[in-house]
Amino acid sequence: MPIYLDHAATAPLRPEAREAWIDAAGAVGNASSIHGAGQHARRMLEEARERLAAVVDADPIEIVLTSGGTEAVNLAVKGLWWARAPQTDAVVLPDGEHHATLDAVEWLEAQGVPVRHVPLDALARIRLDDFRAALAGAALATALVANNEAGTVNDAASLSAMAEEAGVPLHLDAVAAFGHVPVSFRRWRGAARGRAGLAAMSVSAHKIGGPVGIGALVVARGAEITALVHGGGQQRRLRAGTQDVAGAVAFAVAAELAEAEREDEARRLGALRDRLVRGIRNTIPDAELLGDPVDRVPGNAHVLFPGASGETLLFLLDMAGIAVSTGSACQAGVPEPSHVVMAMGRSDAEARQVLRFTLGRTTADGDVEALLAELPGVVERARAASGSSSGRLS
Repeated sequence: MPIYLDHAATAPLRPEAREAWIDAAGAVGNASSIHGAGQHARRMLEEARERLAAVVDADPIEIVLTSGGTEAVNLAVKGLWWARAPQTDAVVLPDGEHHATLDAVEWLEAQGVPVRHVPLDALARIRLDDFRAALAGAALATALVANNEAGTVNDAASLSAMAEEAGVPLHLDAVAAFGHVPVSFRRWRGAARGRAGLAAMSVSAHKIGGPVGIGALVVARGAEITALVHGGGQQRRLRAGTQDVAGAVAFAVAAELAEAEREDEARRLGALRDRLVRGIRNTIPDAELLGDPVDRVPGNAHVLFPGASGETLLFLLDMAGIAVSTGSACQAGVPEPSHVVMAMGRSDAEARQVLRFTLGRTTADGDVEALLAELPGVVERARAASGSSSGRLS
């Protein structure tokens, strides 16, 4: 059976979520219909919305269900811009964001929208002073709670407070953080009212063991966002269309389970990750752990292997029955350097020599041991293929 160490791309579907999904899918009725079957579907949908809201610490009316994290990010970024323009200036965009955000902002930029870039530090953390400076007169800002490649956790509370002080609406991409580190929309929003400060936060089900195809954008009361999709007026007129009742129910189940076990899993996965890093250090001493060594998603190990192509490493490990990643799954199959690694100040060559190992609920001690047994030989073969040999894990 393959060893799966790519939980950040998508986590295995939880049995409880699968059962809830199948059970809810067996019910007939459109949640917008007024007959009995429709109202039964509506009850299931709204109960799921309430349960999700409790996990992210928001009000149920603030939960806008989407088809996943990418749609949620696009609704936030484009919707906030359209609601503010043309009275205000630019979009504030930290380097190293997920491609859902980068591509959405790039699309706006192609329409003539100014963009202010904010650098990362060497640990993939957003530079707070630069972020604050970029906010002056901006239309909106966006930022990752946790970097999806390097695993570094940003100071979401400070980012939100800065945006509120500057009078700028902020979107937080919490997709990589949700279920792994504490997430609280209400606490991060603080005393903000109206459209300034934290306005929206994106999350997704399949990163925490829910089904693919369901996510949510948490939209604060009073936030001004223009819809991407029109046609029915559902969900505060922010996202039209028949809502996915079964997906919402399964999402709520997965979210509750992930939150209930989060602290224990953080300790377990953090220990497994540390074992993995130590093992790499012992057998491949020139490898280097990237990202913050402490403030990071517990199951993430983002490692640079000097002289070895990340694509080659991934292929060789896959042939050995071990699934890992070179970075964001949304860029899988595209032979380009990691923009996150380059944003950390690394070279183009180094940005092509990384692997991301992400552990999760189904990861066992034996999985890490199997990887550590296979990895030295794989790195040696990859280096031989590229004509290189050596380099350091700090």
